[in-house]
Amino acid sequence: MVEFDGQNSYGPGDPEQGGYSGRNNNNNSGNDNNSGNNGQGGNNNNGMPPRKQSLMFLVIAVLLTLISMSLFMNFFSSDASQEITYDEFIQKLEAGEIAKVEIQSDQLLIIPKSEATQNQTQTDSFQDLYTPALNMFGQTTPQLTYYTGITETGDKLVERLTKAGVEIKTYIPDNSGWILSILLTYVLPILLIWFLLSFAYRKMAGGGGPMGVGKSNAKVYVQKETGVTFDDVAGVDEAKESLVEVVDFLHDPSKYTKIGAKLPKGALLVGPPGTGKTLLAKAVAGEAHVPFFSLTGSDFIELYVGVGASRVRDLFREANKNAPCIIFIDEIDAIGRSRDSKYGGGNEEREQTLNQLLSEMDGFDPSKGVLVLGATNRPEILDKALLRPGRFDRRIIVERPDVKGREAILRVHAKDVKMDETVDLKEIALATAGSVGSDLANMINEAAINAVKNKREYVSQKDLMESIEQVIAGKEKKDRIMSKEERKIVSYHEIGHALVTALQKNTEPVQKITIIPRTMGALGYVLQVPEEEKYLESNVELKQKLVIYMGGRAAESIVFGSITSGASNDIEQATNLAKNMITRYGMSEKFGPMGLATIENQYLSGNARLECSDVTAAQIDEEVKKMLAESYETARNLLLENREVMDKLAEFLIEKETITGKEFMKIFRELKGIPEPEEETEEQKEEKPEDADNESANDKETEDKEIKETENIEATEEETAGV
Repeated sequence: MVEFDGQNSYGPGDPEQGGYSGRNNNNNSGNDNNSGNNGQGGNNNNGMPPRKQSLMFLVIAVLLTLISMSLFMNFFSSDASQEITYDEFIQKLEAGEIAKVEIQSDQLLIIPKSEATQNQTQTDSFQDLYTPALNMFGQTTPQLTYYTGITETGDKLVERLTKAGVEIKTYIPDNSGWILSILLTYVLPILLIWFLLSFAYRKMAGGGGPMGVGKSNAKVYVQKETGVTFDDVAGVDEAKESLVEVVDFLHDPSKYTKIGAKLPKGALLVGPPGTGKTLLAKAVAGEAHVPFFSLTGSDFIELYVGVGASRVRDLFREANKNAPCIIFIDEIDAIGRSRDSKYGGGNEEREQTLNQLLSEMDGFDPSKGVLVLGATNRPEILDKALLRPGRFDRRIIVERPDVKGREAILRVHAKDVKMDETVDLKEIALATAGSVGSDLANMINEAAINAVKNKREYVSQKDLMESIEQVIAGKEKKDRIMSKEERKIVSYHEIGHALVTALQKNTEPVQKITIIPRTMGALGYVLQVPEEEKYLESNVELKQKLVIYMGGRAAESIVFGSITSGASNDIEQATNLAKNMITRYGMSEKFGPMGLATIENQYLSGNARLECSDVTAAQIDEEVKKMLAESYETARNLLLENREVMDKLAEFLIEKETITGKEFMKIFRELKGIPEPEEETEEQKEEKPEDADNESANDKETEDKEIKETENIEATEEETAGV
């Protein structure tokens, strides 16, 4: 069963089991200076001045560079060079194994014949590839060589080498090459590192950080770029009113300042997802005609500690340059999370960013016209120091729209969509209780797509109603084929819900019954649409709602003598409702008006957390069980008394697969012998408002007379008391 009550979201039955029905249902105020950080984002230099720390870092970098270059040079010069004794040298010389000897100042460099030949071959083959790279370090292609000390005099050594037919070469040191080698190997890398570090520190000093990592990436909008004004926002009149005052202050501050009023430093937009918080902020940008800095809370968070604080400083620096202006931080809970460990405090980067934000919001001059707008749907986890007056002076609640708000939102989104004369947006607004602006925009778009798919040029009311079901329950699964037995079970299940609804008073009328499966898991559902918006529900109405939830399971039990998994979602919704009636609404005879649960994440999940002992929790479970059992018995008795009506309606539903609320009520009244209600004529509908106005005027006149008589009696009593 699908019901739009604004409290419970659509919950399909278990997809694996094929469920049938879905139901739509200031302590720690903070230190202004944020102690320990002095408004600089909590940068920690371990007590060392920044300049000394930079020099220390540079010295370490230079040493690491020298070591790396030495290892690099050794890698290329560490070819297979072996030391041999002078006797081994003479033996190789006499054996004719030596091709070339280079006489150096204190040693002999010996090149064997095989290596000399191989080296020559490699040089010829790969000279173009290796020689340029290796010559850069004064090295040719690697080769196997030997070296040994000089033990003979020069003449005797030359004579021995000449006799052996060995090529003789004398090494002449080149001082200019040595100087160039030192410059290329050591001096040039150090100068390059110095330049890169100097560039990086200059960027960091300018607020950008290395590679601009600490630079604020806020987008600056002007009116023509946002294209959104307050005319494009509907359904949140109170929030609009609060922001219109702020925009008017930015336009004409003199009329406020002459009586001593100041521009609020900040305004926090709070509400469920999809209610239009970001759209409101863009509308402020479009109306204010001032620079508009837009970014999200996650834009401040980076891998490096201190980057977020640097970005906050840069953002407010730019804002002060462009004042008057507006700063909009969406999802501010990403950086404004409470520092209390209960809410996940202890993240150093986030805390430094928050401290810097607190300091900047205290530090800027409100007379310059810098306004900070924040948006969140988790206000309970925000830090108390961020929420106090002087930072966010206003908390603007952006709630789910009521029926008038939904109708206004539908008109805004439908203004560019072609619609025929059958469209009644007020009826659509009634059918979408609990929906937010984004849901309604999606429904209008889905309706337009449906019209195009059906080859129509205009959107009809049927397209809009179908789009509501698509958004809530998904598209029809026409390819799913159920057996006759399953179709019969689903039919009786849904008729059980609808019949219990019709047999009780104060229930929302049935709009549609179908046994066509939907993509979100429901094999069938009952659509109920309220006749008017309701903000309160009595205990009688809630108990009747529990009976409706149990109608499907009761019908299965009566007709088939067994139960299926199709009622899983009904049972879940009924259990939640019964638990809320006991723990939050005080509708239990056993516990009375006693609060036993609190809401967590009011604007997100809305789940309740028990605030009681384990013994009391067990008693609550027993009370829930008792309440559900009574509701089940009531539903079963109602269906047993109307078994014939249930059978006829189920047969009709199996044949048609989908029936409207009017068809259902017509058959119900015929079988129960209830006359059809007379439909109001157009003249009666027009006369009704006048009658209501007359009654209202008469009531007001009577009330004025009563007030006047009361004032006369009080005046007489005062005169008597004075005497």
